Amino acid sequence: MNFDFSDDQKQLRDEARRFLTEKCPPKAVRAVIDGQAPYDRELWKGLADMGFLGVAIPEAYGGSGAGHLELCVIAEEMGRALAPVPFSSTVYLAAEALLLAGSDAQKQKWLPAIAQGHAVGTLALFEGTGNPSPKAIKLTASNGVLNGTKKPVADGAIADFAIVAARTASTGRDSDIALFLVDLTSEGVEAKALTSIDPSRNQAEITFTNVKAEPLGNAAEGWSILSQVLDRAAVLVGFEQVGGSDRALEMGRDYALDRIAFGRQIGSFQAVKHMLADMYVSATLARSNCYYGAWALSTNAAELPEAAAAARISATQAFQHCSKNNIQVHGGMGFTWEFDCHLYYRRSNAIAVGLGSLSYWEDQLIERMRQKNAA
Repeated sequence: MNFDFSDDQKQLRDEARRFLTEKCPPKAVRAVIDGQAPYDRELWKGLADMGFLGVAIPEAYGGSGAGHLELCVIAEEMGRALAPVPFSSTVYLAAEALLLAGSDAQKQKWLPAIAQGHAVGTLALFEGTGNPSPKAIKLTASNGVLNGTKKPVADGAIADFAIVAARTASTGRDSDIALFLVDLTSEGVEAKALTSIDPSRNQAEITFTNVKAEPLGNAAEGWSILSQVLDRAAVLVGFEQVGGSDRALEMGRDYALDRIAFGRQIGSFQAVKHMLADMYVSATLARSNCYYGAWALSTNAAELPEAAAAARISATQAFQHCSKNNIQVHGGMGFTWEFDCHLYYRRSNAIAVGLGSLSYWEDQLIERMRQKNAA
């Protein structure tokens, strides 16, 4: 079995890298961090013009219909560039939820808008600290009206619509949780930006007060749909983490070859060699797991739950490891604002908890493997 990307997919990766190298250098990321704009609107428009926002959206709904393998390729380059745009929340979460459970009318309204860059979407799941769990959802839905608060919500202060997880009953079953589609311009919606470790990515608190919402999918299958969305997103975010890991490794390697100490390149010292070798091993292991996840995602294989968890775990570990050790290779300079090392460290830590913590996904992998072995 060949898990590598095809020549066409590799060409797409090269095209995406050229585009992002030109349109999203580190100074563009810093412009969002230091400025007032919540994201890079010009870059967002450019991604739409390139067709990257709709790469996994069917042609019937305004996308290119290329597929999830092509989206994985784009995701890796987005992570490598630290693109300061609402790509993951809109494409990996909101669009995937619509594709899985949306009605034709909901798809016709929102998916073309996403592909054209005219709409930003998000998933409103968390209600404070903690991991994804039906018991953690307190926001209520009664007769299609929502009341409660969600935080943090990725890109919640800039999103046009949200997929909201809400409680419809209190029986203690997963079927108590349903999904709703909410136009965030509706009366009763209040969004407030939050401060996070990575200012290049917006986080928000959204309060819903008697807000009318549309059901998304079967009401009794909300948690099941949500779990599928999280698995898909775990693979796609994993590719972003792989892209960030590789770039952090490259930054450390290049600095180790350029920096001279005691009359020689610091990369010639054994301790630095070991550090870079460990970074390479973790990044390569993550890539292997993500490739397996990409195969499972693109074929809708029964192995997707385990593959997604494995990709999420290894990619999270790799990005945090590589971004941290990149700072160490740079020494004291790596801790300064002027060097770009901290941009990757910030993103690695922010993205590590966006879909649930590392320990949550480790527990998920163990439980899914246990269930598979017991079957």
